[in-house]
Amino acid sequence: MSVFEDAISAFLGPIKELLDDPKISEVMINGPKEIFVESGGLVFKVPNQFDGENALMAAMRSIAQSVGRVLDDENPRLDARLPDGSRIHVVLPPMARCGTVVAIRKFSKEKLKLKDLITFGSLSKTGARFLDVCMYLGKNMIVSGGTGSGKTTMLNVLGTRIPKTQRLLIIEDAAELQIHAEHVVQFETRKENPKEGIKPVSIGDLVISAMRLRPDRIIVGEVRGSEALDLIQVMNTGHDGSMGTVHANNPVDCCTRLETLCLMGDTQIPPDAVRKMVGSAMQVVVQCSRYHDGGRRTQQISEILGIDKNGNYVSRDIFKWVQTGKDEKTGRYIGEMIPCNYVPTFFQDIVTNKLPFPKSGFIAPDWAKKYLID
Repeated sequence: MSVFEDAISAFLGPIKELLDDPKISEVMINGPKEIFVESGGLVFKVPNQFDGENALMAAMRSIAQSVGRVLDDENPRLDARLPDGSRIHVVLPPMARCGTVVAIRKFSKEKLKLKDLITFGSLSKTGARFLDVCMYLGKNMIVSGGTGSGKTTMLNVLGTRIPKTQRLLIIEDAAELQIHAEHVVQFETRKENPKEGIKPVSIGDLVISAMRLRPDRIIVGEVRGSEALDLIQVMNTGHDGSMGTVHANNPVDCCTRLETLCLMGDTQIPPDAVRKMVGSAMQVVVQCSRYHDGGRRTQQISEILGIDKNGNYVSRDIFKWVQTGKDEKTGRYIGEMIPCNYVPTFFQDIVTNKLPFPKSGFIAPDWAKKYLID
């Protein structure tokens, strides 16, 4: 039995059944007596409890030790990947006023494909075919959305559509992506540990290495800091089809967010130049959202057309999901992804490569035109 499994058996007994339940995607602990879970996209409180704060803190310290990390008064936060692939984040008191706070995002063992997203109602068949075309053509793509909106799932699915002849390098702060492609190399950053003389290895450091390892495409997992500039430079230096994920509410906000992150470091590049770089590098934004009914859907697929004369990002929706009703029994939203009567600027690439996607695929049916706002 591994150290992690020992920790579960010895310390995580109160939530072991929750971790074993395949329907539960996340376990959230707000102190020893208050535990919530996410299931089906919705959050519920469960009766499970720890014996007390000491028992909960001991469990978290045991887990930290099992992954080679320290969790104590000097290091009151833990952000780590567990041996089974799950992600855990811990905050200790007194920063956490209600006691030790924990979130465990469970590792998904499902290998989803585009057809699964269609079955789930996240994508239309036409939208899925279009994304497949974008992957084949090597369009730079950002998957945008809020926490828990399905960004990582979408990136995993898109990664499986990369042509087998191409070499993919993945760089992440903590490895989450499970891209099943022919030729994949994965890198993970390293945290600093002064006590043991271990120096940090950042995403920026790994991007430099990746550029020297003959990549066809580079994926920077979750972009949260100045590594955004590294991703933008990768996209602007001939590595077509590179991708990443960003926390943002819509495609224009995604561009603005990337621009802001690019400027967070000690870069000497003027802000106007950074904005032009972002507008030039970005081609397609896939906006993911978690709706109030718990469903995760692809809200928009948009093309970024650079910046206008006033310096504003220009985005045009190609497809978007619209709600047409609500199921009174289940509470689930009823809706469909529709074309937005916009033909992307790279349509000629589709024609030249003889890909099976006609121009009519971008035209909204008559019933859907009322949902399109000029």
